[in-house]
Amino acid sequence: MSSVFVTYPDERTARAISRSLIELRLAACSNIFAVSSIYRWKGEIEEATEFASILKIRSQDFYNVVKTIKQLHPYDVPCIVRYDVAEGSVDYLSWVIGSTGSSPTAEHPR
Repeated sequence: MSSVFVTYPDERTARAISRSLIELRLAACSNIFAVSSIYRWKGEIEEATEFASILKIRSQDFYNVVKTIKQLHPYDVPCIVRYDVAEGSVDYLSWVIGSTGSSPTAEHPR
């Protein structure tokens, strides 16, 4: 399993892309939150309020996740960074695996 950190210009875009990934079964879940960003772009230092998401995915789906995000994302160079999960709750990891891929097998563990 992997977590993928992505930034977006606004909450609407974050929700739309996250929903698409979940509908396509490329992500099991997306946590969306506001962030303050400071970055260099085209030689200038910029500051912006953005939104970010942490997506929970199967590691083998990462390149399809990247491809889908790039197709839907308005940024020229979106932040898409994968963090591999070494360990976690067995129940939660099983839910992520069961909620992604070709066939549904698990409900969200509440």
